[in-house]
Amino acid sequence: MTASSHAPDRLSDLPDCLQIRAHAKTNLLLRVLAREESGYHSIETLFTLLELHDTLVVERTADGIELDVAGADTGPVEQNLVYRAAEAVLAATGGRFGVRIALQKSIPVRAGLGGGSSDGAAALHAVNRLAGDAVPRHEILQFAAKLGSDVAFFASGTPFALGWSRGERLFRLPPPQAAPALIAVPAFGISSKEAYRLLQVSKGSEQRRGPVVLDADSITTWGGIGRLGGNDFETVLFGRYPELRELFEQLAQTRPLLVRVSGSGSAIIAVYRATSDQDNAAQQIGERNHRLVKTTTRGAAAPGPEPAEM
Repeated sequence: MTASSHAPDRLSDLPDCLQIRAHAKTNLLLRVLAREESGYHSIETLFTLLELHDTLVVERTADGIELDVAGADTGPVEQNLVYRAAEAVLAATGGRFGVRIALQKSIPVRAGLGGGSSDGAAALHAVNRLAGDAVPRHEILQFAAKLGSDVAFFASGTPFALGWSRGERLFRLPPPQAAPALIAVPAFGISSKEAYRLLQVSKGSEQRRGPVVLDADSITTWGGIGRLGGNDFETVLFGRYPELRELFEQLAQTRPLLVRVSGSGSAIIAVYRATSDQDNAAQQIGERNHRLVKTTTRGAAAPGPEPAEM
């Protein structure tokens, strides 16, 4: 049965406009493995969702795709994962309508927080809801995997998971209790392409971390996660950007449960026991050549699309 055959006969019975939050993520463990024939590297990672989020408002129109982005420069509209996600779902449901999407960016770009991927996953679910969830869940996850790295994690609905390959192979895990987090965002961004290039040319690749035994008990508490190891990008990014190393070291001195470069950078995230520790850290670090974002990790799945207030 094709996806479009699941669609309701009457679009008038469905909501016309939806709102959905696209949450950020961070990588609590990130190991870069072998480079595949496709040119992409396999990874091993531990994802967690954050409360920090972008917001999408998606409205049904007669035809076509309109995308308006506010809050950040995300490049050409047609290359945006939101546009491509909408395109995929509309094609799968027979092109019976179009969408107008307003994307409000709050997640810093080129920071390793997954904002673009999360936006794409949110668009998949919102446009599909406008079509009466005509595309089955397993097909939505296939679309997510094709859109790009990390999109499958956001589309899966889980707040905490181990990921392999390009991040599309996932093992859901019970999340630790939600905890305060502080994100330090430097004045510069780092593209994933640049981070992987630095890693590839690094002469220290033989110094990457050895085997990590992921015992279930080690990933149930923030203290246990903090002792797992870090992020393979950290060494090469610190060599290229000394100011990033300095910022990391400053955060490490604020008594966090863990501190990591997020994804392929440039943001650094620290997780704390209590909000008072988060507040003290923000006061201690200040905002000189970076900005600070207070958030928390999520202990539950993010909500799906909801009717938008018109």
